[in-house]
Amino acid sequence: MSIQSDSIRFDGRVAIVTGAGNGLGRGYALELAARGARVVVNDLGGGRDGRGAPDDAETAAETVVAEIRSRGGEAIADGANVTDPAQVAAMVERTLGLWGRIDVLINNAGILRDKSFAKMDLEDFRSVVDVHLMGAANVTHAVWPTMRAQGYGRILMTTSTSGVYGNFGQSNYGAAKAGLVGLMNVLHLEGVRNGIHVNAVAPTAATRMTSDILDETALARLNPDFVTPAALFLVSEQAPSRTVILAGAGTYARLAIVESDGVFLPEGERTPEAVAARFAEIASLDRQHEIDAGLSHVDRILKRAAEAAGPNAGRGQGEDR
Repeated sequence: MSIQSDSIRFDGRVAIVTGAGNGLGRGYALELAARGARVVVNDLGGGRDGRGAPDDAETAAETVVAEIRSRGGEAIADGANVTDPAQVAAMVERTLGLWGRIDVLINNAGILRDKSFAKMDLEDFRSVVDVHLMGAANVTHAVWPTMRAQGYGRILMTTSTSGVYGNFGQSNYGAAKAGLVGLMNVLHLEGVRNGIHVNAVAPTAATRMTSDILDETALARLNPDFVTPAALFLVSEQAPSRTVILAGAGTYARLAIVESDGVFLPEGERTPEAVAARFAEIASLDRQHEIDAGLSHVDRILKRAAEAAGPNAGRGQGEDR
């Protein structure tokens, strides 16, 4: 069933958007407010590498808040560093004290420190993982009890094609972004019984992150506003859960993780040579499976092993007595 865009509203909802002072986060915050949400515009400030935060860390966020208020919306600015659990906790407490609930969290804060792995300092690797992956975990962990108690929550992770497909020079960024898909998968399983839906968006957009790697024509086609429809759908009441939408340049697609049907090798044939000999069959996606949880994969391969063993497998002496 198709969902009309004008049916997606956030009246009475409270949303936190991290990294909302510029780019994608700014667009999310503005549109959430336009559709009725009260918005916490979180931004630490500083450059895209995470360095050089100004003395007034909330400057960028305050600008977005002023824009929201000028349009009749409700918003506050917050300069919490998502890598600092104490600052994150204070932001969440401030939000609850002001508005009494938290319904939506968009984990958008991020930095880039690109370099080939051979040349990368491990501190730069760690810093990027800390902001993207641990930052998202910190804020999500802080709002989780509130969402569980409410019986309602919508959480959006920001992943990337760098994480699911790879991009040269982005080992730190790719590792963090792939980790966010794993975090989404687990939190979906743990949150769904409490009405918490967890999704991810993989944006391709003209932001400070991409301004020097794409030409002007490409940047024009990659307006960050084109990502906003996917993000807002994924945090709406109508949202699915455990879904990744790729969004950019007007194209929206769902990312799926699948596994091949595989090959069962009987005992005596489980050798590296046998795997090599049958690798084309093992790798073939002619028959593929989209698995809903890690244990579902375990169930699938154990069922196959049991079927191959036959009905009398595992019956020891004396079992018929």
